[in-house]
Parts: sequence; structure tokens; C-alpha cells
Amino acid sequence: MKKISHEEIQKSKPSVAEVKKKKRNNIYVILDNIRSLYNVGAIFRTSDAVLVKKIYLCGITGCPPRKEISKTALGAEELVPFEYRESAVDAVKELKKACAARMVAVELAHNSIQYNLAKYKFPVCFIFGHEVHGISDELMELVDMTVSIPMLGRANSLNVATAYGIIAYDALNKLKEKK
Repeated sequence: MKKISHEEIQKSKPSVAEVKKKKRNNIYVILDNIRSLYNVGAIFRTSDAVLVKKIYLCGITGCPPRKEISKTALGAEELVPFEYRESAVDAVKELKKACAARMVAVELAHNSIQYNLAKYKFPVCFIFGHEVHGISDELMELVDMTVSIPMLGRANSLNVATAYGIIAYDALNKLKEKK
């Protein structure tokens, strides 16, 4: 078995212009009070991979251009549509009104559904909160569903960027199944 060379990978990639013309999937993301700019960059990179429609950066979540975001995003921060909102609550209300997106909190809650068992209605918006404190109670009041990732060991959660990757690809697969 021989791996694909870096040069072969670069030749096979679509151009920036081609990516910008692609139809984006009906998946939105709200990042509320994410502390780590490296996590934000990693989420941009995964969002490019699954062609997320838009990322809303809220509260203390950092916005491009920032070298720490660019370090992990590797250019994705220039491809994925995003905007900053001071209030995630306002972003949720605007998105619900604009496109009737279903709001899904990725959070440990009493009524959480295991992510792989969840049935999403699209458009869907996944909400991720602060790395320590999670999603605020005020935001939790506005969500339509809460999903969680099973943790079999002692840790109670995954890194937010890791959790996002799992959720984003699961949603992409579910969207493809609906088509």
C-alpha cells in the first residue's frame, strides 16, 4: 500500500474559487464563548470539509483574522462563511426566523439523545458552548433537541473541536441519507 503524496493531494484539491461556488449543506454552527482560538480554527477546518453553510461566532469566541485560528484552520477560515454576534441568543432567534433551522445543543443534559440516534430536520444548527461551563441556561431554553456523545471512561466530555468533528460528520451522513 502506498500513500498519496503531498503533491498528488495538492493537484487533486479544488481551487478556492471552485470551493466558493459549491452548494453548501444546510448545517449551521453557533460557537458560544469558545475560549481556545485553536479550537475555533479546527472547527473552521472541519466546517470546510463538510461544507457547512455558516458559522456564528458569539460572545468571547475569537474571529479571524487571528494567527492562532489560521494555524489550525489552514485557510478554511477564508472559505467558510461566518459572522460575529455578541449574543448567541440573538443568533439563535435570527436563524430560527430566517430559515426555520432546528437548534441542537451538543451538551450533557437530562434529556440528551445519543448523537448517532438523533434524527435531524434540516436545516439544522448545532450549538457548542464554553469548554468548561458548556452552553448557558438561557440558550438551553431555546433549543429543540440536545445530543451528547457517549463517554465510556472517566472523562465527561471531549475537546470541543473533537466533539464537533463527530457531530458534523454524523449530520453530513444523515443529510446524505435524506437526499
